[in-house]
Amino acid sequence: MKLMHEHIDFPGKSVVKVKVQEKKDFTYPWHFHSEYEIVYVLEGIGTRFVADNIEEFSSGDFVLIASNLPHFWKSDTSLYKEDSTKRLKYIVIQFPNEFFQEAMADYPEFYKVKELLKRSGRGISFTKEFADKARKKVLKVARSDGFDRLSYMLQLLQFMAKSTEYRLLAGEYYQLEKHDFTSSRLTKVMHYLNTNYLKKVELKDVASVANMHPSAFCRYFKESSGKSLSEFVNEIRIGYACRLLLEGKMTVSQICFESGFNNLSNFNRAFKKNTGYTPTSYFEKFQRK
Repeated sequence: MKLMHEHIDFPGKSVVKVKVQEKKDFTYPWHFHSEYEIVYVLEGIGTRFVADNIEEFSSGDFVLIASNLPHFWKSDTSLYKEDSTKRLKYIVIQFPNEFFQEAMADYPEFYKVKELLKRSGRGISFTKEFADKARKKVLKVARSDGFDRLSYMLQLLQFMAKSTEYRLLAGEYYQLEKHDFTSSRLTKVMHYLNTNYLKKVELKDVASVANMHPSAFCRYFKESSGKSLSEFVNEIRIGYACRLLLEGKMTVSQICFESGFNNLSNFNRAFKKNTGYTPTSYFEKFQRK
């Protein structure tokens, strides 16, 4: 299987991202990303791939994956039958690999969580019995936001860190590949997008950076990032817009054009899609906390 790199955006620079999904299959094929990831399957069956480990999974599957560890979950074929009403229901929690990095290095209160994250380099699967006990804590993280979500997240990690009801997934001698894009085509593209997203981004110009034909570049970028070029650029712009909103120095209309959009309705639609809030409700919810 071709290994894909997933770019994960954290709207508004939040430290924890949560996705609650109900569908027939998981979003990504064989892939990796720089963030840590917790996957909790509420309902469903299928096959789980983590590094060199392949196992069946079912409801209550509860796994922690480290930064850059290749993985994917594949739903059972029974979910694809035309008359099937079955769906996968699962929660994905993602947080950056520098999560409380200095505190974990310096403060004893973080020691167990630090050891947990170190173990997750091989992937950690918790028992169904422990998953049942952790379910309420996972749901609290999923249903909260702002400081409450961060607080519940730390409680969940500490609860996981103190557990002995787990096993490591990747083999003892599995060598975690370091996926370095520092000299790759993708890095050149990402650098261009991250320094030009406030301007009008033309497909032909980005394809030229990658030295590819535009149609071939569209396929390549989608396979590499999991998103279309316009989706990716919009996510960067919305992240910047969130920061401007929280500074409270500009109107929504000013922020729309300042962050690279040329149409207020498109900006509002993209903002709601990426954050789940309108610009005004986002400001009201987070600026006052």
